[in-house]
Amino acid sequence: MRNWRAGLAAGMMALLASTSVFAADLPGKFPGVTIDAKLIGGQQYEPLYARISEWEKETGAKVNILSKKNHFELDKEIKSDMASGSISWCVGSNHSSFAPQYPDLYTDLGKLLPKEEIGQFVDSTIQASTIDGRLIMLPRAQFDVSALYYQKSLYKDEAKKTAFKAKYGYDLAPPKTWKEVSDQAIFFSNPPNFFGTQFPGKEEAINGRFFEMLVAEGGEYLDKDGKPAFNSEAGVRALDWFVNMYKAKAVPAGTTNYLWDDLGAGFASGSIALDLDWPGWATYFNDPKSSKVAGNVGVVVQPVGSSGKHTGWSGHHGFSVTEACAHKDAAASLVWFLTNDDSQKLEAANGTLPTRKAVWEWDIQQAASDPYKKEVLSTFQESMKYAFPVPRTPQWIEISNVVYPELQAAILGDKTSKQALDTAAQKATDVLKDAGAL
Repeated sequence: MRNWRAGLAAGMMALLASTSVFAADLPGKFPGVTIDAKLIGGQQYEPLYARISEWEKETGAKVNILSKKNHFELDKEIKSDMASGSISWCVGSNHSSFAPQYPDLYTDLGKLLPKEEIGQFVDSTIQASTIDGRLIMLPRAQFDVSALYYQKSLYKDEAKKTAFKAKYGYDLAPPKTWKEVSDQAIFFSNPPNFFGTQFPGKEEAINGRFFEMLVAEGGEYLDKDGKPAFNSEAGVRALDWFVNMYKAKAVPAGTTNYLWDDLGAGFASGSIALDLDWPGWATYFNDPKSSKVAGNVGVVVQPVGSSGKHTGWSGHHGFSVTEACAHKDAAASLVWFLTNDDSQKLEAANGTLPTRKAVWEWDIQQAASDPYKKEVLSTFQESMKYAFPVPRTPQWIEISNVVYPELQAAILGDKTSKQALDTAAQKATDVLKDAGAL
């Protein structure tokens, strides 16, 4: 009996050892293991990915990167993999706006990583990464809320200041309201070479921008019962902003096909006066090697709409581990490594906002001696106060896919804003009904 109990105890200890990870054990040893990964692509992410070789050296494992695409394209690829039953890869780049679609695709990282490590992250990002009680992604240093970048020289030009005051009746200064953005965008525009502003014009990007403008106008996307409510007077005002900017030629003609990289390249080219954009571009915009506006970049808190509310659509990037992964412990180690203090310091140094508490403190210290970084960090800290996520419905991306062509139709002048929103609301309702959400 004693031997039986001893054997049982030994077995239980072995089981616990195989399923529990202690902080001191990270990153671990996984000789001969290969982790297939699908990651977000873009030059700004390459410094982090360069760290993967360090993880490989420490663990004895290898990483095979299958894809490097933006989250829109990656989302389509993942859905194709799911439809064909070919989810064999382990680590995927994720986003808080996309994550609710996949409640069963990703494993619970809370069971694979030590609680004390998870506790190092900003609480709100962990909450947003948790679906039905399961931690399905670990946040990287990519907390996203937009602020308004601008070219400083435009506001120092005495001739422009005089002309603006004469035309609009108030002093030219970095805008605090979306009405002021409209005035200034039209005033600064000199197509086809220079434009007052820009916006992403397709997929979830334009739907997200419309959503936050809707909130700033006092509206709501889904009502308390989960029904589409964006075809309201506030919705019309929100969409009209985009329509009017396009009609006034205050944005590039191709903006209806823009996504995030296009916006970053546009502002860095020196041809855009005002750019509502993410913190990850801050260093890129101020680097003479990549930007023609380096040394001429200012940034202010995102403006308010007619309701007095700020725009503030927010989310964050992260990494997830699939349930199908044959080596979840190794995959979780890689995800931890790409989001640990050292990785987040690397990303934060390039202008992104960290999601680890200690790195926030480090970031503030680093910015103290750099006026531009200090301005960026303080502005985005303020912007975070007004941040809000997209509606937490698994159908958000599917809704976006049926709504954005209607938004485009209004912007291009094929429909009125009201016509476009009514059609979009009906299509969104159909999506929700088909999913059993209504």
